[in-house]
Amino acid sequence: MRLHRLDITAFGPFGGAQRVDFGELSAAGLFLLHGPTGAGKTSVLDAVCYALYGSVPGARQGGSLRSDHAEPGTRTEVTLELTVAGRRLELTRQPPWERPKKRGAGTTLDKAQSWLREYDAPAGAWKDLSRSHQEIGEEITQLLGMSREQFCQVVLLPQGDFARFLRADAEARGKLLGRLFDTHRFAEVEKRLADHRRAAEAEVRDGDTELLADAHRMQQAAGDAMELPALAPGEPGLAEAIMGAAAVARCTARELLTIAHCARAAAESAQVAAEGKLADVREVARLQRRFAEAEERAGRLAERADAHQSDRVRMERGRKAETVAPALELREAAEAEHRRAADSESRARAMLPDTFADAEAAGLAAAARRAAEELGGLESARRAEHRLGQLLAERTGLDRQERADEDVLHDAENWLGEWETARAGLQSRIESAREAATRAEPLSVQREPAQNRLTAARRRDTLARNADDGERDVLAARERATEAKAHWLDLKEQRLNGIAAELAANLSDGEPCAVCGATEHPAPARKIAGHVDRETEERALTAYQRADERRAEDERRLGDVREALAAASAEAGDAPTAQLAEQAEELERRYEEARRGASGLHSAQEELRRAEQEHERRVTAQQEAALRTASRTARRDTLDRERAALEQELEQARGGADSVAQRAAQLERQAALLTGAAESARAAEDTAQRLKDADARLADAAYRAGFDTPRAAADALLDDAAHRELQRRLDDRQSEEAAVRAALAEPDTVAAAQQPPADLPGAEQAASAAARRLREAASARDAAASRCTELDRLSARSATAVRRLAPLRAAHDRVARLATLTAGTSADNERRMRLESYVLAARLEQVAAAATARLRRMSSGRYTLVHSDDRAGRGRSGLGLHVVDAWTGRERDTATLSGGETFFASLALALGLADVVTDEAGGVRLDTLFIDEGFGSLDDQTLDEVLDVLDSLRERDRSVGIVSHVPDLRRRIHAQLEVVKGRSGSVVRQRGGE
Repeated sequence: MRLHRLDITAFGPFGGAQRVDFGELSAAGLFLLHGPTGAGKTSVLDAVCYALYGSVPGARQGGSLRSDHAEPGTRTEVTLELTVAGRRLELTRQPPWERPKKRGAGTTLDKAQSWLREYDAPAGAWKDLSRSHQEIGEEITQLLGMSREQFCQVVLLPQGDFARFLRADAEARGKLLGRLFDTHRFAEVEKRLADHRRAAEAEVRDGDTELLADAHRMQQAAGDAMELPALAPGEPGLAEAIMGAAAVARCTARELLTIAHCARAAAESAQVAAEGKLADVREVARLQRRFAEAEERAGRLAERADAHQSDRVRMERGRKAETVAPALELREAAEAEHRRAADSESRARAMLPDTFADAEAAGLAAAARRAAEELGGLESARRAEHRLGQLLAERTGLDRQERADEDVLHDAENWLGEWETARAGLQSRIESAREAATRAEPLSVQREPAQNRLTAARRRDTLARNADDGERDVLAARERATEAKAHWLDLKEQRLNGIAAELAANLSDGEPCAVCGATEHPAPARKIAGHVDRETEERALTAYQRADERRAEDERRLGDVREALAAASAEAGDAPTAQLAEQAEELERRYEEARRGASGLHSAQEELRRAEQEHERRVTAQQEAALRTASRTARRDTLDRERAALEQELEQARGGADSVAQRAAQLERQAALLTGAAESARAAEDTAQRLKDADARLADAAYRAGFDTPRAAADALLDDAAHRELQRRLDDRQSEEAAVRAALAEPDTVAAAQQPPADLPGAEQAASAAARRLREAASARDAAASRCTELDRLSARSATAVRRLAPLRAAHDRVARLATLTAGTSADNERRMRLESYVLAARLEQVAAAATARLRRMSSGRYTLVHSDDRAGRGRSGLGLHVVDAWTGRERDTATLSGGETFFASLALALGLADVVTDEAGGVRLDTLFIDEGFGSLDDQTLDEVLDVLDSLRERDRSVGIVSHVPDLRRRIHAQLEVVKGRSGSVVRQRGGE
């Protein structure tokens, strides 16, 4: 990799654009990068790193890359041209930029941008490769073969870091070497093996935990007769110990099962004998209880013998009384019927007049016939009375019609008297409406043009006022634009008069003048009070441009107003607006008046049509009323004659009643009462005779049945419920006597009664004890069988688990040996060296060998760097670094070197490390290196030797840049890049070698 050109703009301390020509500096092979503290020497290296990787070295990350000295409109940018792997590339990067908005106030954020170009030699032009941050980063990393951290350690050699590396312990060296040689994959191998070991150990531990849980279950099933091994899950020998204990527990359980089986057989035999004895005792006790109950029932039957005899007598009298029951029922029915007939006769006689109180049935019937005959003679009088009512109603209707016709005739005469006047008024309204419609038609045509002229006149007046205002605005805008232009020209002239002071402000000692080119400035011009700078002039120019734009805008608006005013004036004419408004108002008033008059034409025509129809109806009604009046007079005379004849006939038929109907109602009620009383009297006589006959038949039946009186027969008669209850008691008595006789006659019962009382509680207790012993024996046998079954099941599952865990346990043993070996904790790893440390130790040996070649030259053959894999105290070994002193022949730690010795040892180490990392990165050639500080600690002789070593790097066409502020190096190294700081930012000055 060779650097050619670096362009920096607004980056770090550099406020403007700066260019570094590495091609010219590299031609000398060795060049010096110097400048005051804080000028920006390291920022040049940061810019190289930023151009390649898009970020600065780790210690300076997180801050802003933009220069505080940069102009607001200048964007930060870094461009690097280099050759790598035979390709000429150009990298350009711009970090995010918060710039001022182009329109309005405030700022806006532009995103970061990157460009990668490649020089096409045949075409002689640059071609774009990519603008993607990710693609450019991947391309550069692939071409260089190293990360940003490796680049900063190999190309930008930080001497302070390597001095600390020499004095650091093994852990700190391991971290640095791990970043440089990318040995994290070996650390990942260690981690992966440790993860596998933990995973295998967890699986084995889980399997052992399940196996131990089954062992606890077997111990619980065996009744604590099983002893578990005192081993934790994961410890060796756990499975074998558990399986041995399980075998012992199974043998013990089978022996206990055989014993329990024998005990159960003996308990079953004893339980069968006890149950047989209990059955015999229960039978004897049952027969004894049966005999005692039979004797007790016989005693109760003897006690109730009198009651039983009484029931039998009562049943016999009831059967005899049943023969008298029909006669009793017949007599009761006859008595009830006679009682009802007598009551009905009393009620009927109470409703008759006193003249019929003592009359017999025949007399009452004769009086009823006479009343009916008189009622039949009133039928013709009823018809006459009905006809008289019709005559009166018709005469009333004739009177009502006569009054209505009189009203109709009166109304018709009044209305017809005013008919001619009303018809003339309606015809006059129709003529007036027709004339108004004729006037409204031309007025309607004239309305719209008049309104349009009035609207145009009003718009003309408004636009005229707007035109006057616009002319005043244009005049004012022209004055403001003229004043702004004059002010700008005055300021411009003042600035031109003082431009020398403005140019002199940018002069620096040694820098050429932009006007005359001189590098010396003995009397630069000074700014006077009231000096006009460029910003003030630009503000005045901007104010003038805005004022001129407002003037143009006001003139444009005035032209638009004048065009609209001309159009409105052409439409409205010269007539004043007030005159046009009066004309339009008068025209509108006349049109509204005519329209209102014409709107009544249809209503007047309709009203005339309805009035003519009403006139025709009134005339017809008057004629019809006159005809009805003539016919009513003849009908009224006829009705009066018929009414007189009917009234005379009815006077005779009514008697003392108010009307014929009232007289007929009296006769109908009297006939009905007499007829009902006659029938009731005959019914009472008949029922009295039937009651006498029933009493005679009842006395005869009671005598034949053996009863002294009918009342005695009635008392002996039983109803259905009493008969059923009495018969049930007799049947129960008979059944009970038979059952008692049968029980007392049974041979077994009699024999059992002669024996001593049975001891049933004792037999039951003996049988219960035998059954309990049998249950206990059966439970013990079942528990023993379940114990054997459970132990067999758990033993089989444990054996399966042991077989399943065997491969896992073997794999765990292999992985555990590898993991402890790579982690440096195994007994086989004598030096306790981790795998990553082992790889880094090999790299450190290569670095020490490469560094020794240069260290021997720098130290005149005195010092040699060697790698040591000895353990330091209780720590791990592998990354020790010692120096061999040829003058003493002793080997000692690098931390014992002096300051100058530490510098050239760390320089040799850095150069050796650069060679090894380069080879590790695929052999990419590094043609440009930078060494940062440390030369001030060397004496003149050692400095010459170090510079000779660095100068020897040119033999392989390399260039080395030394970053230092040691004054003696400016004399020794001719090719220089100086960084000069100032108030407006730092600048670079380049001087090639001679």
